[in-house]
Amino acid sequence: MDVSAAPAPSEKIGRYRWVIVSLLFAAMVINYVDRQTIGLLKPNLSKEFGWSEGDYADLVFYFQLSYAIAYLAWGKIMDKIGARWGFGIAFAIWQIAHIAHAGARGLSGFIFARMGLGVGEAGGFPGGIKAVAEWFPKKERAFATGIFNAGTNIGAIVTPLVVPGITLAFGWQMAFIVTGVAGLIWLPIWLLVYRRPREHKKLGAAELAHIEQDPADPVEKIGWAKLLTKRETWAYSLGKFLIDPIWWMFLFWLPDFLGKRYGLDLKTFGPPLIAIYLLSDVGSVGGGWLSSNLMKRGWSINAARKTTMLVCALLAVPVMFASFASNVWLAVLIIGVATAAHQGFSANLYTLPSDVFPRAAVGSVVGIGGMLGALGGMVFSKYIGKVLEDIGTYTPIFVVAGTAYLIALLVVHLLTPKMEPVKI
Repeated sequence: MDVSAAPAPSEKIGRYRWVIVSLLFAAMVINYVDRQTIGLLKPNLSKEFGWSEGDYADLVFYFQLSYAIAYLAWGKIMDKIGARWGFGIAFAIWQIAHIAHAGARGLSGFIFARMGLGVGEAGGFPGGIKAVAEWFPKKERAFATGIFNAGTNIGAIVTPLVVPGITLAFGWQMAFIVTGVAGLIWLPIWLLVYRRPREHKKLGAAELAHIEQDPADPVEKIGWAKLLTKRETWAYSLGKFLIDPIWWMFLFWLPDFLGKRYGLDLKTFGPPLIAIYLLSDVGSVGGGWLSSNLMKRGWSINAARKTTMLVCALLAVPVMFASFASNVWLAVLIIGVATAAHQGFSANLYTLPSDVFPRAAVGSVVGIGGMLGALGGMVFSKYIGKVLEDIGTYTPIFVVAGTAYLIALLVVHLLTPKMEPVKI
């Protein structure tokens, strides 16, 4: 196939780009099974090893510390070597680190394994966003991002379905080993399938033209120093700083909240967590779909993205009252809507770098934002540990969660009032 040739007028646009999204989706499922396993096992591990709330907060803190540092590096790596090898290397690191949890014999061992997991998992989203920027035109990126980001929710659903059974039958060590080894199946498939669009033999000329419909990006290399002077870099990064900690909180502390407030345990966590993350999936895909649909109707990127983000921010507000829910299923509904709102908000925030920056800078901007998001998570994890040890209630934590998205949208709007392409 001559990929440089113009497509015939009657040639139908192919859908191979959605195969790439399906692989990214699968990777995010595995990513979140690995990430959430520790949260699901928190009550059991805390009892076995005598962890305090502060000890568990430290475990999360050091994961986020390594994640923050590595996220910044992965963004640059993705820009340099591309999504195929960059994502593949990151995946291999995080799977090996996940399996290594089985060898931990105390808090320090778990911290070491979590830091390794953080280094690898930090490459997941920079790699995914880089792949979407390579394979999709701007008008489809939010929807594509929403689909692969929905894999995080499926991973969070799979975890309570799989981990309790393995743990109760064979012990917590096997929970890490079985899920880790099973996940390694993805890696060779990714390396065999993924190429840049112009290098892919299965891509038709019409689909290639569709992917490359946006104006060509400048060729010059763009360094961090130059990116840090751009308001758009800080719009994305401060948005991540404000909302990422809320998702971390849901992921690592939600089983604990359900256990303390409603008496759930490893045998009964499943249905409530599955319901919450199914709602999250609706938000992830719906948030990407809404802004993409508005753009197809003629709305500007600026209006479509921010309107969708405003809807999501308002839907998150009721989570402030989650602790007062009279029964577990009312709490599930309130929290599920908030997690759906987070995912819809995130799907649109994630597209900001590829909306306004040239492709050569997308990975680096995503890396900077991811680092700030993880730093925000580190601060918030310490706050959560302190609140739970001193007060023993999740109410102040949920109040922060309910207001973070409106503040984040305000910051994004003030720094990028028009969401126009960055002049570099």
